[in-house]
Amino acid sequence: MSAAVNAPHPFPPVAAGTRIGHVHLKVADLDRAIAFYSGVLGFEVQQHYGTQAAFLSAGGYHHHLGLNTWESRGGSPPPAGTTGLFHTAILYPTRRDLADALRRLVAAGVPLTGASDHGVSEALYLDDPDRNGVELYWDRPESEWPRNPDGSLAMMTERLDLQNLLSELER
Repeated sequence: MSAAVNAPHPFPPVAAGTRIGHVHLKVADLDRAIAFYSGVLGFEVQQHYGTQAAFLSAGGYHHHLGLNTWESRGGSPPPAGTTGLFHTAILYPTRRDLADALRRLVAAGVPLTGASDHGVSEALYLDDPDRNGVELYWDRPESEWPRNPDGSLAMMTERLDLQNLLSELER
């Protein structure tokens, strides 16, 4: 299979406007997951699908997050060293909105697993109650992205100053 991955592709890249539309997570306890994604992060529940699933969003969209217990009620997270989702990345529109997310996490006592400045973005990393990885981030304007002399991206991973991020809420 690796040979096929490295082979030239006969088709052009996917359209530039293509996006990943939503994430659907298997959770062990639906109420606990809703308490985290709605109660802590602030997503709004748009619909319950019986007692086994819920759909949540920002701004009234039909759903950005689907949570279900169809195959996972009472289950445990996959063990370390197995394949699966590394994290769900939630993009905030502004740095101030990311600061608000950090304030919510601190108030709820949710620990971070990391916080990074990638040059192109700033990101907070954490686990949800089912130990699904979650990245909360905002993108800097493309004009501010770090570039190498040849114009290619020069992304990095440096420590994010959390106090500086929280200061956005005072402006």
